[in-house]
Amino acid sequence: MLQWLAEDVIKVLEKIPFRARSLVQEVTMDMAPSMMKIIMSSFPSAIRVTDRFHVQQLAFDAVQELRIKYRWEAIEEENQQIIKSKNEQMTYQPELLSNGNTTKQLLVRSRYLLFKSSSKWTHSQKLRAEILFEIYSKLKDAYDLAMSLGNIFKKTNDKGVAFTRLAQWYDKIDKSGIESFGTVARSIQLNYLTILNFFNNRSTNAATESFNTKIKVFRASSRGVRDVNFFLYRLAKIYA
Repeated sequence: MLQWLAEDVIKVLEKIPFRARSLVQEVTMDMAPSMMKIIMSSFPSAIRVTDRFHVQQLAFDAVQELRIKYRWEAIEEENQQIIKSKNEQMTYQPELLSNGNTTKQLLVRSRYLLFKSSSKWTHSQKLRAEILFEIYSKLKDAYDLAMSLGNIFKKTNDKGVAFTRLAQWYDKIDKSGIESFGTVARSIQLNYLTILNFFNNRSTNAATESFNTKIKVFRASSRGVRDVNFFLYRLAKIYA
C-alpha cells in the first residue's frame, strides 16, 4: 500500500516541470521509506532533512511505552489484591499514595507531564512526578533521556557538535538498559545523516504538521467525507 501511495504522489509531482523541481534545495520529511523514495525521485537536488519532531516523538513514545507497561503491572497487582480480599472475605482497600492517588491512578494521570519539560509542570504535576519517579526510577531515566534528546535539537547549532552529542546520547541508551529506547537508538542510527541535516538550517515542517492535524480534526468532526470536492471547498473557505 505504501509503495502504491509513493508512486501515486510521484506521478502528481511529475506534473511540475523538472526544472522547477530541481531548484528545490531542501525537503523535510519523516523516517518513512516511502517518503524517501518520493523525495529522491521528485527532488533529486534537494537535501533531505528528517524532521526533529518525528525523532523526538519516537523518544516520547518510548517513555509512554514504559509507563503503560508499569500501568498494566499495577492493574494486575490490584486484581490479585482484590481476589485475595474476596477469598479472605474482606473488603478491599487500595493503598493510597501521599497525593491521594493509587499507583494505578498515578500512572494514568502522569501521561501528559511526561511530554513536558519539568520547568512547565504545574504544582500538582511536580508532586505527581516526584512520587512517580521515586517508585519507578527507570521511568525517570527514560524521561531524562527523552528530554536530553530534545535539548540537543534546541540548544545545538553546529552540525559537528550535534553529531558528538547524539553519539554521547546513544551511549546513555546502551547503559540505561531500557528496551524501548533501543528501538529509538537504532532508528536514529539508520537515519543519522538526514537527522544531522537539520542543523544546517534548522528546518522543520512543524507548521505543515499542525495544519495536517487541523484537517484531520475537521474531517473527524464531519464524520467522514463523501463528496471530496465539497469537502475541499469547505476546507478552503475555512482555512484559506
